[in-house]
Amino acid sequence: MKTSNALLFILVLLYINASTQWPTHTVCKEDNLEIYYKSCDPQQDFALNIDHCSDIATHTFNIRAAMVLGHSIKELYVKLDMIVNGKTILTYSDTLCGPGHSKLIFCGKKKGEQLYYEGPVTLGIKEIPQGDYTVSAKLTNQDHVIVACADFTVKNYLDYY
Repeated sequence: MKTSNALLFILVLLYINASTQWPTHTVCKEDNLEIYYKSCDPQQDFALNIDHCSDIATHTFNIRAAMVLGHSIKELYVKLDMIVNGKTILTYSDTLCGPGHSKLIFCGKKKGEQLYYEGPVTLGIKEIPQGDYTVSAKLTNQDHVIVACADFTVKNYLDYY
């Protein structure tokens, strides 16, 4: 009897693990700009919010972001891919935390610590490209382990001119 209960328990855990997907979250939604994201890390979701979509076009905007770290971040690397119609058309990568590179206030945080940031962010881009596309973002640490990742859906109909 104990063996069958253990087997049933394992099957339930495998089913739950295989069928669970994180929900799609709304970052911001205004008349001409919508941004959504879905965590692509099966082990962890996170929270992200932008006060006003239109502020992104002004280069500096306020965000709120939070997560509990599943892995320490002595070093942290970001890789972004812009995907249109299933094809990667632009790739960007950078070191965010590392020896002599501490661009973020949470560099050096340990597994299990909570990350919370509320304040201004500057992307360093002049405008968000118009159209419907996906931005895939992946943060990895010094052990090449995913700290966080998400696929962002961007629908931009803003006219910058």
